[in-house]
Amino acid sequence: MAIVLGENRYGKAETRLVRVIRDGETHTLADLNVSIALSGDLAATHLTGDNSGVLPTDTMKNTVYAFAKEHGVGEPEEFALRLAHHFVDTQTQIRAARVGIESFGWERLGPHSFRRQGGSTRSTEVTVTVEQTQVVSGIQGLVLLNSTDSEFHGFPRDRYTTLPEATDRILSTAVDARWRHLRDDTDWGKSYEAAVEAMTRAFVHTYSHSLQQTLFAMGSQVLSDLPEVAEIRLALPNKHHYLVDLSPFDLTNDNEVFIAGDRPYGLIEGTVTRDDVPPAITEWYP
Repeated sequence: MAIVLGENRYGKAETRLVRVIRDGETHTLADLNVSIALSGDLAATHLTGDNSGVLPTDTMKNTVYAFAKEHGVGEPEEFALRLAHHFVDTQTQIRAARVGIESFGWERLGPHSFRRQGGSTRSTEVTVTVEQTQVVSGIQGLVLLNSTDSEFHGFPRDRYTTLPEATDRILSTAVDARWRHLRDDTDWGKSYEAAVEAMTRAFVHTYSHSLQQTLFAMGSQVLSDLPEVAEIRLALPNKHHYLVDLSPFDLTNDNEVFIAGDRPYGLIEGTVTRDDVPPAITEWYP
């Protein structure tokens, strides 16, 4: 039996970058967490310890900071594309570069004062090979809640089923979504805002018989509104809310007082796609 080296990659993970853009008295912030992974002709370093093809990960970190100064940051997708193309174009042994970025928002309080925006985080993952480019945008931790217009019933029951059927319940989730673009020349900021708005609008206006139904409605709305998106992957944890038993206090609870559950929780995942899009060049979600 032969033992061989399988797929491999290496890089610099979670380089923290804060870039201040100074326009006179008015400043703007870009706050990023950048991760880089390279793959290609790297067998020698694994098999013999020959590092002649291994660009140091410290160099990757330095490139992030130097590019932020020399070229600016712009939208996360722009910055990731610039970095990924640089590594593929300048390192002949590298066949593919993947750059993932988390982008943290700040709310302006004055010309040079800011407050960190809580809640969701914008994300980007760009993969550049010598032949193709793939851009995936996303959002993590978008918390949404409908206090009614949600049901869950008609499910199979067995000897271990204790869940009562619900015809009026709270539906809440923390959306993790990633969507793959058809092109690499999109207006990234406008597209991101439109995708988040489409998902939110679908959540608000869908009478839900299951979180799965809501997931499909959210994904479908994004594809309907954004022709530049090929497909979208959503992961929706069901943030359960349980009615409190108030009968010991001679009180009724007409869907008014709840315990917000922490764990365990249901996790609904799915991809909504067009039926005529080209396949992804590489796996683009965990």
